[in-house]
Amino acid sequence: MKNMTLSNIAKACNGTMFNTDMAATSEVRGIVLDSRLVERDYVFIASRGERVDGHDYVKAAAEQGAIAVVCEKPPTDVIIPYIMVKDSLMALKDIAMWYRTQLNIPVIGITGSVGKTSTKELVSSVLSQRYRVLKTEGNYNNEIGLPLTILRIRKEHQIAVLEMGISDFGEMHRLSRIAKPDYCLLTNIGHCHLENLGSRQGVLKAKSEIFDFMSEDGGVIINGDDDMLSTIKSIKGKKPIRYGLGSDNDIYADNIISHGLFGSSFDIHIDGRILPANTPMPGNHMILNALAAAALGSSLGLSDNEIIQGIRQIQPVRGRNNIIRHNKYTIIDDCYNANPVSMKAAIDLLDMSKTRKVAILGDMGELGKNEAEMHKDIGKYIANKNVDIIICVGKLSAYIYDGAAEILSDNTSGLFHFVSQKELIMALPQLLKYGDTILVKASHFMGFDNIVKLIMELT
Repeated sequence: MKNMTLSNIAKACNGTMFNTDMAATSEVRGIVLDSRLVERDYVFIASRGERVDGHDYVKAAAEQGAIAVVCEKPPTDVIIPYIMVKDSLMALKDIAMWYRTQLNIPVIGITGSVGKTSTKELVSSVLSQRYRVLKTEGNYNNEIGLPLTILRIRKEHQIAVLEMGISDFGEMHRLSRIAKPDYCLLTNIGHCHLENLGSRQGVLKAKSEIFDFMSEDGGVIINGDDDMLSTIKSIKGKKPIRYGLGSDNDIYADNIISHGLFGSSFDIHIDGRILPANTPMPGNHMILNALAAAALGSSLGLSDNEIIQGIRQIQPVRGRNNIIRHNKYTIIDDCYNANPVSMKAAIDLLDMSKTRKVAILGDMGELGKNEAEMHKDIGKYIANKNVDIIICVGKLSAYIYDGAAEILSDNTSGLFHFVSQKELIMALPQLLKYGDTILVKASHFMGFDNIVKLIMELT
């Protein structure tokens, strides 16, 4: 890791070194928070969690080859160089922030209410046609995950694509301070984390903190079709690049041909050129993601062919708009998270199917005081689609049921509500038929990945 010696690490996190005389100038190979990930010449950061205290694993880290440990109390069961700090998690952030200053590669920060991960994947797929890309893995997009992702950057990487997620004011400011993005990409402003942010105006304000530490010569790319993002006219004296389906955007798509659940073909208009593109992943939201990736690819010097190839090669992520072709069913695995915007997008996707359609919908979290009405609105929305079976699961999803029942009136034979996942599991084999297309969608806390597994195991 470039310039990451124990001496510099201690300075970065305002720590005090002990037992480091022989190793102070050694360059470390990695920095991790999980002792199981320690390798030779790694630094292990021992932090106190709600369930686990990392200080209990210092000896194990040493046995696996750790060169030193960052800790809040001296190791007692092993002799190892260590850096004492007041707060290990704050030290992690400070170390990552310092390391970012040692890097001279472009950093892309991606945020928004919906579609951060799928956009990150598409952007990475496009940019990897020319560059060696380091991207956020899994859900490492918060104040712990983002620093850990930055600390994974190595000399072979030529560009970093970072997903940045928040739930309250001030968080994005802190993330931006660590990441110092050269390019900021905003996907949309929806009804997410309203318990803390209050309204879409609050969401926009909180997300816009990403600009606080953006490079002075950086670029901003926004979804111009989003009514809130379209109010952003200038950042640090520069006009943002706007993408969308509307032809008034800088980059837009037309001649869209849907291939159902198996993708779309479309033309990308960019800088007076037309790029014929196709993506194997369905839905207009994936076309928007492709446009965002094209904007970044063009800004970073990729050829048209590289952009087209990167869009074509995108692969789905488990739990996020993932189409699973099972021997009995087609499953739309979209159960990683949910909010009103993504829920409606998933329902639209299900509606593309030519088979019998089944929707298994669960609760949406962190919607604030209007959560009941927002769930009811989803019920009304799906009831106006050609969905054969609507299955609602959970306390809040009772309002989805109510909204659907209001539209369906006396024709509710295909509408069901289950209080718990356990009740659903008992009834599910009788509700599904061979050849069904099944949408599984809920917020992550509902644990609907279990339902996906169950469906795949049904014979």
